[in-house]
Amino acid sequence: MEPIPGSAPQSHNKVLDLIVVGGGINGAGIAADAAGRGLNVGLYDAQDFAGATSSASSKLIHGGLRYLEQYEFRLVSEALSEREILLKKAPHLIKSMRLRLPLRPSLRPSWLLRAGLFLYDSLSRRSSLPGSHKVRLPAGTVTKPELTTGFEYSDCWADDARLVLANVMQAKEMGSEVINYCRVVGAKRNGSIWEVELFDERHQRSFNRECRVLVNATGPWVRSFFHDHLHLSSPYGIRLVKGSHIIVPKIHSEPYAYVLQNLDKRLVVVVPYLDKYSMIGTTDVEYQGDPRQVRISDDEKQYLIDVVNQHFVKSICKNDIIHEFSGVRPLLDDEAVTPQRITRDYTLAFDNKDNQAPLLSVFGGKLTTYRKLAEIAMHQLQPCFPHMKPDWTSLAPLPGGEEFNFHRLLRECKQRYPFIGESVLERWLNAYGSRIRSLLAGVCQPEDLGQAFSPSLYQIEVDYLAEHEWVFSAEDLFWRRTKLGLDHDEQTIELVERYLKKRRHRLRTNLKAVS
Repeated sequence: MEPIPGSAPQSHNKVLDLIVVGGGINGAGIAADAAGRGLNVGLYDAQDFAGATSSASSKLIHGGLRYLEQYEFRLVSEALSEREILLKKAPHLIKSMRLRLPLRPSLRPSWLLRAGLFLYDSLSRRSSLPGSHKVRLPAGTVTKPELTTGFEYSDCWADDARLVLANVMQAKEMGSEVINYCRVVGAKRNGSIWEVELFDERHQRSFNRECRVLVNATGPWVRSFFHDHLHLSSPYGIRLVKGSHIIVPKIHSEPYAYVLQNLDKRLVVVVPYLDKYSMIGTTDVEYQGDPRQVRISDDEKQYLIDVVNQHFVKSICKNDIIHEFSGVRPLLDDEAVTPQRITRDYTLAFDNKDNQAPLLSVFGGKLTTYRKLAEIAMHQLQPCFPHMKPDWTSLAPLPGGEEFNFHRLLRECKQRYPFIGESVLERWLNAYGSRIRSLLAGVCQPEDLGQAFSPSLYQIEVDYLAEHEWVFSAEDLFWRRTKLGLDHDEQTIELVERYLKKRRHRLRTNLKAVS
């Protein structure tokens, strides 16, 4: 009998080694790393996995070219190294990409950009990404006539939310208890043990867990978690910085992303997105308020539009915006004067005083460096678990990345499933990688795909996501597990919502009948 995804076990007497609070990229990465070292792990998020900052990024795995202006050489070097590692770990979710930076000598002279890109190429060893060089731009057809030259360099694009889910899946497959929509009500030390009270929002029930080490990876809530749930003082302050993006019909047909310089010295990136769109971002605005209520402002929209219209022949306006999203980055408060100058580096605070149960808290961080952050976190916890296994994540693929070869798998699927459209197969391969075989297990004929909610969404995928990837609502499915929300109307989304509710009701009825 199929279990209800996300439900807490009826009994659980074992003391866990680690409880990770927060299922964003850092929490998921720590949980997966710890599980692979043989530790017993619990991972819980108050909402959906990747439900906040980790699904509202610029979708880039990058070294951070502009961080060089702030002399953050260590961070840039580490991030550049991680690009190569993550490309191999998740080749279905992370793709190499070339970026073009138009030259505007009044903002940054050519020699400065050339020197910065030389450092960018040199700070870390590259094995798969080509270096930078000067290029002629398609002035008058793509860029404005006066923008004739620029520089081209490498970074990577990533499906941020699915990268989080891949780490959650890895933690689960290595024996962790992972539950979304499960909030921590409170946690207290009892000598060398943490006693944690949780509330399962899905099933409206409380349960308790005990662990030896508690990890606070709550992102924008890292400081408030100390005060509201642990009744402790936070060792560091954070500053919440809003980053907003807009999505418009594609501005140009080139395969390149463009990095645009603005008069305020910020960089705005225009990224080719899902074949049909351009994603534009990001802003840097100090934010006060509930991170779950963050929204793009009219001023931010106009800011991004103005930067684009300074560079491209094809202009855009607010009416062109198809979708918009904002995220709150929890940056370590280093007393920088402006939001864009706040460090993007991370700090791990380890509280292990007086032989009390240890607490590890994550301040700051970025998508690109999550794996290294998790590895360093485990190094800090080594004295707590002296028998845990050594480092392993740099060479291990994430779920779906095992023996992934896009073209070979596409040929295989086209031969085996000629009744499935090629565009659907390509989307599935880019989302699920080699796990497409699990998705399509038992499919022999069109009827096996189940109900067609749309030409690109079948019941078999909805069931797979509910059973294996903790999908609870249509929002989880359309905006995080997939990006289908851009191409589906409200009626279809509501149809899927009703289907998911009926599915949960049916599973509960079946389980009651068995018990």
